[in-house]
Amino acid sequence: MTKEIVLIHGAFAGPWCMEDYAGFFRDRGWTVHTPALRYHGGDPGDEPDPRLADTSVMDYADDIAEFVRGLGGKPVILGHAIAGVAAQKVATRGLASAIVLINPNAPWGTLPATDDERAVPQALMEGGAFWKQPMRVEFDLMAPFALNKLSEAEQHNVFNRLGAESGRVMFEMFFWMFDDHAAMKVDIDKVDCPVLVVSGAEDRAVNPDTCRDLAERYGDRGTFILAEGHAHFLFLEPGWEKVAGQIADWLEANVG
Repeated sequence: MTKEIVLIHGAFAGPWCMEDYAGFFRDRGWTVHTPALRYHGGDPGDEPDPRLADTSVMDYADDIAEFVRGLGGKPVILGHAIAGVAAQKVATRGLASAIVLINPNAPWGTLPATDDERAVPQALMEGGAFWKQPMRVEFDLMAPFALNKLSEAEQHNVFNRLGAESGRVMFEMFFWMFDDHAAMKVDIDKVDCPVLVVSGAEDRAVNPDTCRDLAERYGDRGTFILAEGHAHFLFLEPGWEKVAGQIADWLEANVG
């Protein structure tokens, strides 16, 4: 098989969060790419590009599709959280040999199932018209819901590297029922490659049952792995190597 993989970070983050996975896969003979989502990847302390405010999940998917087309083949696409949705949208265009979705945000039409999943959109509503501007996340929200398997020191280290995110993307993600463009919608039937969904068992941002349900929607194409002892940023958490190994083993068995 062609061992080429594209690792895509999630909201507020950048390619830096995929550094451990990038080294892991390179050591196993993979050609690794770690592109930044549109208007991400710079100094987190800088003022965000004002165009970020109107950037959509569809823009992320279009950018990844263009990047993949430039590779000249069909790579594996691994996406975290919102990039997991973008990866599925790219796969509907026949551009992936397989997709790996780590704690993917729920696609269009999926209601939050737990109090934890409802907590983030509730917090967004308290912040005013967030959908009209680039936005940043507060430590007191990020730490317990997404960084809960890191030490306090590591929580601060990761948080300090997070930048701004598109308010429009956050609106599309959590308030999809009001989005006339249905940016989070994925045509499951058009994804023509194997799909691996990996969920941290202690992820409070995206409930494991939500991830399991997504894998089941793919039928025979879908595989679900529950990563015990892990949460939302499982590729940065202690023991990340085990999950990376499970992903690598699945790829060896399913891509070729």
